[in-house]
Amino acid sequence: MLRSSKLFGSRVVVRYAGRKASDKVYDCLDEAVKDIPTGSTLLVGGFGLCGTPHALIQAVQKQGAKDLTVVSNNAGVDDWGLGLLLQTKQIKRMISSYVGENKTFESQYLNGELEVELTPQGTLAERIRAGGAGIPAFYTPTAYGTVIQEGNFTIKYGPKGEGPPAILSEGKESRQFDGRNYILEPAIKGDFSLIKGYQADTRGNIRFKGTARNFNPPVASAGKITIAEVEEIVPAGTFAPEDIHIPGVYVQRIVCPPKYEKRIEKRTVRKDAPVDNNEPTETIDPTTLSTRERIVRRAALEFADGMYVNLGIGMPTLASNYIPKGMNIELQSENGLLGMGPYPLEEEADADLINAGKETVSYLPSSSIFSSDQSFAMIRGGHMHLTILGALQCAPNGDLANWIIPGKMVKGMGGAMDLVSSGSRVVVTMDHAAKNGSPKILQECTLPLTGKGVIDRIITELAVFDIDKETSTMTLVETAPGVTLEEIAEKTAGKYEISKDLKTMSFAGCF
Repeated sequence: MLRSSKLFGSRVVVRYAGRKASDKVYDCLDEAVKDIPTGSTLLVGGFGLCGTPHALIQAVQKQGAKDLTVVSNNAGVDDWGLGLLLQTKQIKRMISSYVGENKTFESQYLNGELEVELTPQGTLAERIRAGGAGIPAFYTPTAYGTVIQEGNFTIKYGPKGEGPPAILSEGKESRQFDGRNYILEPAIKGDFSLIKGYQADTRGNIRFKGTARNFNPPVASAGKITIAEVEEIVPAGTFAPEDIHIPGVYVQRIVCPPKYEKRIEKRTVRKDAPVDNNEPTETIDPTTLSTRERIVRRAALEFADGMYVNLGIGMPTLASNYIPKGMNIELQSENGLLGMGPYPLEEEADADLINAGKETVSYLPSSSIFSSDQSFAMIRGGHMHLTILGALQCAPNGDLANWIIPGKMVKGMGGAMDLVSSGSRVVVTMDHAAKNGSPKILQECTLPLTGKGVIDRIITELAVFDIDKETSTMTLVETAPGVTLEEIAEKTAGKYEISKDLKTMSFAGCF
Protein backbone atom coordinates (compact mmCIF):
# COMPACT_ATOMS: atom_id res chain seq x y z
CA MET A 1 0.00 0.00 0.00
CA LEU A 2 1.25 3.47 -0.90
CA ARG A 3 1.91 5.31 2.34
CA SER A 4 3.56 8.58 1.26
CA SER A 5 5.69 10.20 -1.40
CA LYS A 6 8.08 13.10 -1.28
CA LEU A 7 9.69 15.05 -4.11
CA PHE A 8 13.43 15.72 -3.90
CA GLY A 9 14.38 17.91 -6.88
CA SER A 10 13.26 16.01 -9.96
CA ARG A 11 13.33 12.64 -8.18
CA VAL A 12 10.38 11.08 -6.39
CA VAL A 13 11.08 9.04 -3.26
CA VAL A 14 8.15 6.64 -2.81
CA ARG A 15 7.57 4.91 0.51
CA TYR A 16 5.38 1.85 0.83
CA ALA A 17 4.04 0.51 4.07
CA GLY A 18 6.85 -1.39 5.71
CA ARG A 19 9.44 -0.34 3.12
CA LYS A 20 12.17 2.26 3.49
CA ALA A 21 13.32 4.30 0.49
CA SER A 22 16.74 2.64 0.80
CA ASP A 23 15.17 -0.81 0.34
CA LYS A 24 15.60 -1.02 -3.41
CA VAL A 25 15.20 -4.76 -3.97
CA TYR A 26 11.72 -5.89 -4.99
CA ASP A 27 10.73 -9.55 -4.91
CA CYS A 28 8.02 -9.23 -7.53
CA LEU A 29 7.85 -7.63 -10.99
CA ASP A 30 4.21 -6.71 -10.45
CA GLU A 31 5.04 -4.86 -7.24
CA ALA A 32 7.85 -2.94 -8.96
CA VAL A 33 5.56 -1.48 -11.66
CA LYS A 34 2.16 -1.34 -9.95
CA ASP A 35 2.15 2.45 -9.42
CA ILE A 36 2.86 3.37 -13.06
CA PRO A 37 -0.27 5.35 -13.92
CA THR A 38 -2.12 5.74 -17.20
CA GLY A 39 -0.74 8.67 -19.19
CA SER A 40 2.83 8.25 -17.93
CA THR A 41 6.00 8.90 -19.91
CA LEU A 42 8.18 5.78 -19.87
CA LEU A 43 11.83 5.79 -20.89
CA VAL A 44 12.92 2.29 -21.91
CA GLY A 45 16.46 1.04 -22.47
CA GLY A 46 17.63 -1.42 -25.09
CA PHE A 47 18.68 -1.65 -28.71
CA GLY A 48 16.71 -4.12 -30.78
CA LEU A 49 16.24 -7.02 -28.35
CA CYS A 50 19.62 -6.48 -26.68
CA GLY A 51 19.47 -4.95 -23.23
CA THR A 52 15.68 -4.65 -23.36
CA PRO A 53 13.80 -4.96 -20.03
CA HIS A 54 11.37 -7.50 -21.44
CA ALA A 55 10.16 -8.85 -18.09
CA LEU A 56 9.32 -5.34 -16.84
CA ILE A 57 7.49 -4.64 -20.11
CA GLN A 58 5.46 -7.84 -19.60
CA ALA A 59 4.61 -6.63 -16.11
CA VAL A 60 3.46 -3.23 -17.44
CA GLN A 61 1.33 -5.04 -20.03
CA LYS A 62 -0.28 -7.08 -17.26
CA GLN A 63 -0.68 -4.01 -15.02
CA GLY A 64 -2.67 -2.28 -17.75
CA ALA A 65 -1.49 1.35 -17.78
CA LYS A 66 -2.62 3.00 -21.02
CA ASP A 67 -2.10 6.15 -23.08
CA LEU A 68 1.62 5.85 -22.47
CA THR A 69 4.27 8.00 -24.11
CA VAL A 70 7.22 5.66 -24.59
CA VAL A 71 10.72 6.88 -25.37
CA SER A 72 12.98 4.15 -26.70
CA ASN A 73 15.36 3.71 -29.61
CA ASN A 74 12.99 1.19 -31.18
CA ALA A 75 10.11 -1.05 -30.16
CA GLY A 76 11.59 -4.53 -30.33
CA VAL A 77 9.68 -6.93 -32.55
CA ASP A 78 5.98 -7.73 -32.70
CA ASP A 79 5.98 -10.32 -29.92
CA TRP A 80 8.96 -9.22 -27.82
CA GLY A 81 9.87 -6.07 -25.92
CA LEU A 82 7.73 -2.98 -26.52
CA GLY A 83 5.96 -4.80 -29.32
CA LEU A 84 3.82 -6.34 -26.54
CA LEU A 85 2.51 -2.92 -25.45
CA LEU A 86 1.83 -1.99 -29.06
CA GLN A 87 -0.22 -5.15 -29.54
CA THR A 88 -2.42 -4.29 -26.56
CA LYS A 89 -2.55 -0.64 -27.70
CA GLN A 90 -1.29 0.70 -24.39
CA ILE A 91 1.05 3.15 -26.14
CA LYS A 92 -0.29 6.48 -27.35
CA ARG A 93 2.98 7.96 -28.63
CA MET A 94 6.38 6.47 -29.49
CA ILE A 95 9.48 8.68 -29.53
CA SER A 96 12.05 6.57 -31.38
CA SER A 97 14.71 6.58 -34.07
CA TYR A 98 13.95 3.29 -35.73
CA VAL A 99 10.85 1.28 -36.63
CA GLY A 100 12.82 -1.55 -38.17
CA GLU A 101 11.18 -4.95 -38.52
CA ASN A 102 8.26 -4.30 -36.15
CA LYS A 103 5.27 -4.60 -38.47
CA THR A 104 2.80 -3.68 -35.70
CA PHE A 105 4.68 -0.42 -35.08
CA GLU A 106 4.70 0.50 -38.77
CA SER A 107 1.08 -0.54 -39.38
CA GLN A 108 -0.35 1.35 -36.39
CA TYR A 109 1.54 4.48 -37.42
CA LEU A 110 0.50 4.37 -41.10
CA ASN A 111 -3.13 3.66 -40.13
CA GLY A 112 -3.42 6.60 -37.76
CA GLU A 113 -3.57 4.49 -34.59
CA LEU A 114 -0.25 5.59 -33.08
CA GLU A 115 1.58 8.89 -32.71
CA VAL A 116 5.23 8.57 -33.74
CA GLU A 117 7.90 11.19 -33.20
CA LEU A 118 10.92 9.95 -35.16
CA THR A 119 14.18 11.36 -33.83
CA PRO A 120 17.76 10.74 -34.99
CA GLN A 121 19.35 8.08 -32.79
CA GLY A 122 22.23 10.20 -31.52
CA THR A 123 19.93 13.14 -30.88
CA LEU A 124 17.58 10.83 -28.97
CA ALA A 125 20.43 9.52 -26.80
CA GLU A 126 21.65 13.05 -26.11
CA ARG A 127 18.13 14.37 -25.38
CA ILE A 128 17.74 11.65 -22.76
CA ARG A 129 21.23 12.22 -21.35
CA ALA A 130 20.56 15.98 -21.16
CA GLY A 131 17.32 15.30 -19.30
CA GLY A 132 19.21 13.33 -16.68
CA ALA A 133 21.95 15.96 -16.47
CA GLY A 134 19.66 18.93 -15.89
CA ILE A 135 20.33 20.49 -19.31
CA PRO A 136 17.04 21.78 -20.79
CA ALA A 137 18.15 21.85 -24.44
CA PHE A 138 21.22 21.75 -26.70
CA TYR A 139 22.29 22.57 -30.25
CA THR A 140 23.29 19.83 -32.70
CA PRO A 141 24.19 19.81 -36.41
CA THR A 142 22.22 16.60 -36.87
CA ALA A 143 19.16 16.88 -39.16
CA TYR A 144 19.68 20.50 -40.21
CA GLY A 145 17.88 21.05 -43.52
CA THR A 146 15.62 18.00 -43.08
CA VAL A 147 11.98 17.64 -42.05
CA ILE A 148 13.18 17.15 -38.47
CA GLN A 149 14.31 20.79 -38.49
CA GLU A 150 11.75 22.23 -40.91
CA GLY A 151 8.67 20.59 -39.36
CA ASN A 152 5.37 19.52 -40.95
CA PHE A 153 6.34 15.86 -40.71
CA THR A 154 3.45 13.53 -39.93
CA ILE A 155 3.39 12.48 -36.28
CA LYS A 156 -0.09 10.98 -36.60
CA TYR A 157 -1.97 10.09 -39.76
CA GLY A 158 -5.71 10.51 -40.12
CA PRO A 159 -8.07 7.58 -39.36
CA LYS A 160 -7.10 4.50 -41.41
CA GLY A 161 -4.27 6.56 -42.85
CA GLU A 162 -6.66 8.62 -44.93
CA GLY A 163 -7.28 12.35 -45.17
CA PRO A 164 -5.01 15.06 -43.81
CA PRO A 165 -2.56 14.25 -41.00
CA ALA A 166 -4.03 14.54 -37.49
CA ILE A 167 -0.76 15.84 -35.98
CA LEU A 168 2.22 17.47 -37.68
CA SER A 169 5.62 18.19 -36.17
CA GLU A 170 6.76 21.70 -35.40
CA GLY A 171 9.90 23.27 -36.82
CA LYS A 172 13.00 23.69 -34.68
CA GLU A 173 15.01 26.79 -33.94
CA SER A 174 18.33 27.00 -35.81
CA ARG A 175 21.52 28.96 -35.23
CA GLN A 176 25.03 29.21 -36.65
CA PHE A 177 28.20 28.56 -34.67
CA ASP A 178 31.56 29.06 -36.39
CA GLY A 179 29.82 29.17 -39.75
CA ARG A 180 28.02 25.84 -39.26
CA ASN A 181 24.26 25.34 -38.91
CA TYR A 182 22.77 23.76 -35.78
CA ILE A 183 19.26 23.07 -34.51
CA LEU A 184 17.93 23.30 -30.95
CA GLU A 185 16.74 20.04 -29.40
CA PRO A 186 14.88 19.82 -26.06
CA ALA A 187 15.86 17.40 -23.32
CA ILE A 188 13.69 14.39 -22.49
CA LYS A 189 12.71 13.32 -18.97
CA GLY A 190 10.40 10.53 -17.91
CA ASP A 191 8.05 9.65 -15.08
CA PHE A 192 9.52 6.14 -14.97
CA SER A 193 12.59 4.56 -16.56
CA LEU A 194 12.80 0.82 -17.26
CA ILE A 195 16.29 -0.57 -17.78
CA LYS A 196 17.91 -3.99 -18.16
CA GLY A 197 21.22 -4.77 -16.46
CA TYR A 198 23.31 -7.88 -16.05
CA GLN A 199 24.00 -7.54 -12.32
CA ALA A 200 22.97 -5.16 -9.53
CA ASP A 201 24.03 -4.90 -5.95
CA THR A 202 21.52 -4.16 -3.21
CA ARG A 203 22.33 -0.42 -3.33
CA GLY A 204 21.31 -0.16 -6.99
CA ASN A 205 24.76 -0.12 -8.61
CA ILE A 206 24.45 -1.72 -12.07
CA ARG A 207 26.79 -3.62 -14.35
CA PHE A 208 26.18 -4.59 -17.97
CA LYS A 209 27.36 -7.37 -20.23
CA GLY A 210 28.50 -6.70 -23.79
CA THR A 211 26.54 -4.27 -25.94
CA ALA A 212 23.48 -4.54 -23.66
CA ARG A 213 24.63 -1.24 -22.14
CA ASN A 214 23.43 0.85 -25.16
CA PHE A 215 20.63 3.27 -24.14
CA ASN A 216 20.32 1.98 -20.57
CA PRO A 217 22.71 4.41 -18.79
CA PRO A 218 21.15 7.65 -20.14
CA VAL A 219 17.66 6.20 -19.66
CA ALA A 220 18.45 5.39 -16.01
CA SER A 221 19.50 8.97 -15.35
CA ALA A 222 16.45 10.67 -16.85
CA GLY A 223 13.54 9.01 -15.04
CA LYS A 224 12.00 10.26 -11.81
CA ILE A 225 11.82 6.60 -10.76
CA THR A 226 14.16 4.09 -12.40
CA ILE A 227 13.34 0.40 -12.22
CA ALA A 228 16.15 -2.00 -13.10
CA GLU A 229 15.55 -5.55 -14.25
CA VAL A 230 18.69 -7.66 -13.74
CA GLU A 231 19.80 -11.25 -14.05
CA GLU A 232 21.48 -11.34 -10.65
CA ILE A 233 21.39 -9.32 -7.42
CA VAL A 234 24.50 -9.44 -5.22
CA PRO A 235 25.40 -7.90 -1.85
CA ALA A 236 26.69 -4.33 -1.75
CA GLY A 237 30.48 -4.33 -1.92
CA THR A 238 30.66 -7.20 -4.41
CA PHE A 239 31.68 -4.88 -7.27
CA ALA A 240 34.92 -2.94 -7.34
CA PRO A 241 33.88 0.74 -7.54
CA GLU A 242 35.64 1.18 -10.90
CA ASP A 243 33.63 -1.71 -12.37
CA ILE A 244 30.23 -0.08 -11.80
CA HIS A 245 28.54 1.17 -14.99
CA ILE A 246 25.53 2.96 -13.42
CA PRO A 247 25.84 4.36 -9.86
CA GLY A 248 23.00 3.51 -7.52
CA VAL A 249 21.95 7.17 -7.22
CA TYR A 250 20.09 6.74 -10.51
CA VAL A 251 18.23 3.55 -9.54
CA GLN A 252 15.27 3.36 -7.12
CA ARG A 253 14.05 -0.20 -7.66
CA ILE A 254 15.72 -3.49 -8.57
CA VAL A 255 14.02 -6.72 -9.51
CA CYS A 256 15.35 -10.09 -10.65
CA PRO A 257 12.81 -12.15 -12.65
CA PRO A 258 12.35 -15.75 -11.42
CA LYS A 259 13.36 -17.10 -14.85
CA TYR A 260 15.17 -15.51 -17.74
CA GLU A 261 15.07 -15.76 -21.52
CA LYS A 262 17.06 -13.64 -23.96
CA ARG A 263 16.31 -13.66 -27.66
CA ILE A 264 18.67 -12.99 -30.55
CA GLU A 265 17.01 -10.96 -33.28
CA LYS A 266 19.48 -11.87 -36.05
CA ARG A 267 21.61 -14.86 -35.21
CA THR A 268 24.49 -14.48 -37.67
CA VAL A 269 27.38 -16.94 -37.38
CA ARG A 270 30.36 -18.26 -39.32
CA LYS A 271 31.20 -21.94 -39.77
CA ASP A 272 34.95 -21.74 -39.27
CA ALA A 273 37.83 -19.30 -38.88
CA PRO A 274 37.44 -15.95 -40.65
CA VAL A 275 38.53 -16.07 -44.27
CA ASP A 276 40.80 -13.38 -45.71
CA ASN A 277 38.66 -12.60 -48.76
CA ASN A 278 41.05 -9.93 -49.90
CA GLU A 279 43.82 -12.40 -50.72
CA PRO A 280 43.01 -13.62 -54.25
CA THR A 281 43.72 -17.29 -54.83
CA GLU A 282 42.67 -17.25 -58.48
CA THR A 283 42.07 -14.78 -61.26
CA ILE A 284 38.63 -13.15 -60.91
CA ASP A 285 37.05 -11.49 -63.92
CA PRO A 286 35.39 -8.33 -62.50
CA THR A 287 32.62 -8.56 -65.12
CA THR A 288 31.50 -11.84 -63.55
CA LEU A 289 30.96 -10.30 -60.12
CA SER A 290 27.38 -9.86 -58.97
CA THR A 291 25.98 -6.36 -58.58
CA ARG A 292 26.33 -6.53 -54.82
CA GLU A 293 29.85 -7.94 -54.92
CA ARG A 294 31.02 -5.20 -57.30
CA ILE A 295 29.76 -2.52 -54.95
CA VAL A 296 31.10 -4.20 -51.82
CA ARG A 297 34.56 -4.90 -53.22
CA ARG A 298 34.89 -1.37 -54.62
CA ALA A 299 33.78 0.14 -51.30
CA ALA A 300 36.53 -1.80 -49.51
CA LEU A 301 39.10 0.28 -51.40
CA GLU A 302 37.93 3.34 -49.43
CA PHE A 303 39.62 2.02 -46.28
CA ALA A 304 43.01 3.32 -45.20
CA ASP A 305 45.25 2.15 -42.38
CA GLY A 306 44.45 3.68 -39.00
CA MET A 307 40.91 4.73 -39.86
CA TYR A 308 37.98 4.65 -37.45
CA VAL A 309 35.01 3.68 -39.61
CA ASN A 310 31.24 3.34 -39.24
CA LEU A 311 29.58 0.97 -41.70
CA GLY A 312 25.83 0.99 -42.34
CA ILE A 313 23.60 -2.08 -42.47
CA GLY A 314 23.83 -4.34 -45.53
CA MET A 315 26.41 -3.80 -48.27
CA PRO A 316 28.54 -1.35 -46.26
CA THR A 317 29.05 -3.94 -43.50
CA LEU A 318 30.05 -6.58 -46.06
CA ALA A 319 32.88 -4.33 -47.27
CA SER A 320 34.75 -5.17 -44.06
CA ASN A 321 35.25 -8.71 -45.43
CA TYR A 322 37.74 -7.26 -47.92
CA ILE A 323 40.01 -5.16 -45.70
CA PRO A 324 43.52 -5.68 -47.11
CA LYS A 325 45.89 -7.88 -45.14
CA GLY A 326 48.13 -5.80 -42.89
CA MET A 327 45.73 -2.85 -42.81
CA ASN A 328 44.38 -1.97 -39.36
CA ILE A 329 41.08 -0.14 -39.07
CA GLU A 330 38.61 0.06 -36.19
CA LEU A 331 34.96 -0.54 -37.01
CA GLN A 332 32.48 1.36 -34.84
CA SER A 333 28.92 0.21 -34.25
CA GLU A 334 26.65 2.97 -32.99
CA ASN A 335 24.98 0.73 -30.39
CA GLY A 336 28.18 1.04 -28.37
CA LEU A 337 31.02 -1.08 -29.76
CA LEU A 338 34.40 0.01 -31.12
CA GLY A 339 36.64 -2.68 -32.58
CA MET A 340 33.90 -4.90 -34.05
CA GLY A 341 35.03 -8.43 -34.81
CA PRO A 342 33.72 -11.04 -37.27
CA TYR A 343 30.53 -13.04 -36.88
CA PRO A 344 30.95 -15.58 -34.07
CA LEU A 345 31.00 -19.35 -34.28
CA GLU A 346 27.62 -20.93 -33.57
CA GLU A 347 28.54 -21.84 -29.99
CA GLU A 348 29.86 -18.30 -29.35
CA ALA A 349 26.75 -16.37 -30.42
CA ASP A 350 25.69 -14.11 -27.55
CA ALA A 351 22.42 -12.18 -27.22
CA ASP A 352 24.39 -9.49 -25.38
CA LEU A 353 26.87 -8.86 -28.20
CA ILE A 354 25.39 -7.46 -31.41
CA ASN A 355 26.09 -4.79 -34.02
CA ALA A 356 23.85 -1.94 -35.16
CA GLY A 357 22.16 -4.29 -37.62
CA LYS A 358 21.11 -6.50 -34.62
CA GLU A 359 23.47 -9.24 -35.87
CA THR A 360 25.62 -11.27 -33.48
CA VAL A 361 29.30 -10.27 -33.62
CA SER A 362 32.51 -10.87 -31.68
CA TYR A 363 35.24 -8.90 -29.95
CA LEU A 364 38.77 -8.10 -31.08
CA PRO A 365 41.76 -7.56 -28.77
CA SER A 366 41.25 -3.80 -29.26
CA SER A 367 37.49 -3.75 -28.60
CA SER A 368 35.78 -1.38 -26.18
CA ILE A 369 32.16 -1.04 -25.04
CA PHE A 370 30.27 2.12 -24.12
CA SER A 371 26.78 3.60 -23.96
CA SER A 372 24.76 4.99 -26.88
CA ASP A 373 25.21 8.62 -25.82
CA GLN A 374 29.01 8.19 -25.73
CA SER A 375 28.89 6.37 -29.07
CA PHE A 376 27.25 9.35 -30.74
CA ALA A 377 29.55 11.77 -28.98
CA MET A 378 32.33 10.03 -30.94
CA ILE A 379 30.33 10.40 -34.14
CA ARG A 380 29.02 13.94 -33.63
CA GLY A 381 32.43 15.07 -32.39
CA GLY A 382 34.05 14.16 -35.71
CA HIS A 383 36.18 11.28 -34.37
CA MET A 384 35.13 8.87 -37.15
CA HIS A 385 37.15 9.18 -40.36
CA LEU A 386 34.72 7.46 -42.72
CA THR A 387 31.03 6.58 -42.93
CA ILE A 388 29.72 4.19 -45.59
CA LEU A 389 25.94 3.77 -45.86
CA GLY A 390 23.16 2.98 -48.31
CA ALA A 391 20.64 5.27 -50.02
CA LEU A 392 17.24 5.40 -51.65
CA GLN A 393 18.11 8.60 -53.54
CA CYS A 394 21.11 10.89 -54.04
CA ALA A 395 21.59 14.23 -55.79
CA PRO A 396 24.57 16.03 -57.37
CA ASN A 397 24.59 18.63 -54.57
CA GLY A 398 25.33 15.89 -52.02
CA ASP A 399 21.78 15.50 -50.70
CA LEU A 400 20.93 12.04 -49.36
CA ALA A 401 17.58 10.30 -48.70
CA ASN A 402 17.53 6.82 -47.18
CA TRP A 403 15.04 6.47 -44.33
CA ILE A 404 11.39 6.74 -45.39
CA ILE A 405 8.89 6.59 -48.24
CA PRO A 406 6.00 8.65 -46.81
CA GLY A 407 2.77 6.72 -46.46
CA LYS A 408 4.35 3.46 -47.65
CA MET A 409 7.57 2.45 -45.92
CA VAL A 410 8.78 3.67 -42.55
CA LYS A 411 12.09 2.30 -41.27
CA GLY A 412 13.25 5.42 -39.43
CA MET A 413 16.54 7.24 -39.72
CA GLY A 414 18.33 5.35 -36.95
CA GLY A 415 21.82 6.83 -36.65
CA ALA A 416 22.14 7.88 -40.30
CA MET A 417 21.33 11.57 -39.79
CA ASP A 418 23.94 11.81 -37.03
CA LEU A 419 26.56 10.03 -39.11
CA VAL A 420 26.22 12.13 -42.26
CA SER A 421 26.20 15.43 -40.36
CA SER A 422 29.33 14.60 -38.34
CA GLY A 423 31.84 16.10 -40.76
CA SER A 424 33.45 12.74 -41.56
CA ARG A 425 33.85 11.53 -45.14
CA VAL A 426 30.53 10.08 -46.37
CA VAL A 427 30.49 7.37 -49.06
CA VAL A 428 27.18 6.01 -50.39
CA THR A 429 26.90 2.45 -51.72
CA MET A 430 23.76 1.56 -53.66
CA ASP A 431 22.32 -0.03 -56.79
CA HIS A 432 22.46 2.48 -59.62
CA ALA A 433 18.73 2.12 -60.32
CA ALA A 434 15.66 1.04 -58.36
CA LYS A 435 14.06 -2.37 -58.92
CA ASN A 436 11.66 -0.82 -61.45
CA GLY A 437 14.58 0.61 -63.40
CA SER A 438 14.07 4.22 -62.32
CA PRO A 439 17.20 6.26 -61.52
CA LYS A 440 18.27 6.67 -57.89
CA ILE A 441 20.69 9.51 -58.69
CA LEU A 442 18.32 12.42 -59.31
CA GLN A 443 18.81 16.11 -59.94
CA GLU A 444 16.86 16.68 -56.71
CA CYS A 445 15.81 14.13 -54.09
CA THR A 446 12.04 13.73 -53.89
CA LEU A 447 12.02 11.78 -50.62
CA PRO A 448 12.59 13.36 -47.19
CA LEU A 449 16.29 14.03 -46.72
CA THR A 450 18.66 12.27 -44.37
CA GLY A 451 21.23 15.00 -44.86
CA LYS A 452 21.63 18.13 -46.95
CA GLY A 453 24.86 18.42 -48.95
CA VAL A 454 26.59 15.59 -47.08
CA ILE A 455 27.79 13.03 -49.67
CA ASP A 456 31.43 12.91 -50.78
CA ARG A 457 31.32 9.84 -53.05
CA ILE A 458 28.71 7.52 -54.62
CA ILE A 459 29.63 3.92 -55.51
CA THR A 460 27.27 1.81 -57.65
CA GLU A 461 27.76 -1.34 -59.70
CA LEU A 462 28.19 0.88 -62.79
CA ALA A 463 30.24 3.84 -61.68
CA VAL A 464 31.87 6.00 -59.03
CA PHE A 465 30.92 9.69 -58.70
CA ASP A 466 32.65 12.32 -56.59
CA ILE A 467 30.72 15.31 -55.24
CA ASP A 468 32.17 18.75 -54.58
CA LYS A 469 29.93 19.97 -51.78
CA GLU A 470 31.14 23.56 -52.04
CA THR A 471 30.16 23.89 -55.71
CA SER A 472 27.36 21.28 -55.62
CA THR A 473 28.79 19.50 -58.66
CA MET A 474 29.07 15.79 -59.34
CA THR A 475 31.83 14.21 -61.43
CA LEU A 476 32.01 10.73 -62.92
CA VAL A 477 35.48 9.45 -61.94
CA GLU A 478 35.30 5.69 -62.53
CA THR A 479 33.32 3.29 -64.71
CA ALA A 480 32.89 -0.44 -64.17
CA PRO A 481 34.53 -2.82 -66.65
CA GLY A 482 32.32 -3.33 -69.69
CA VAL A 483 30.00 -0.43 -68.83
CA THR A 484 29.63 2.34 -71.41
CA LEU A 485 29.20 6.06 -70.85
CA GLU A 486 25.89 5.81 -72.70
CA GLU A 487 24.52 3.26 -70.21
CA ILE A 488 25.54 5.43 -67.27
CA ALA A 489 23.93 8.50 -68.87
CA GLU A 490 20.72 6.58 -69.53
CA LYS A 491 20.42 5.44 -65.91
CA THR A 492 21.50 8.69 -64.20
CA ALA A 493 18.98 11.54 -63.88
CA GLY A 494 21.26 13.92 -62.02
CA LYS A 495 23.63 16.19 -63.97
CA TYR A 496 27.32 15.34 -63.84
CA GLU A 497 30.63 16.08 -65.44
CA ILE A 498 33.09 13.48 -66.75
CA SER A 499 36.55 13.55 -65.26
CA LYS A 500 39.44 14.17 -67.62
CA ASP A 501 41.19 11.39 -65.70
CA LEU A 502 38.33 8.86 -65.99
CA LYS A 503 39.42 5.43 -64.73
CA THR A 504 38.16 1.86 -64.74
CA MET A 505 36.91 0.65 -61.37
CA SER A 506 39.13 -1.68 -59.35
CA PHE A 507 37.85 -4.22 -56.86
CA ALA A 508 39.34 -5.54 -53.63
CA GLY A 509 40.51 -9.15 -53.84
CA CYS A 510 40.64 -9.27 -57.65
CA PHE A 511 43.76 -9.68 -59.79
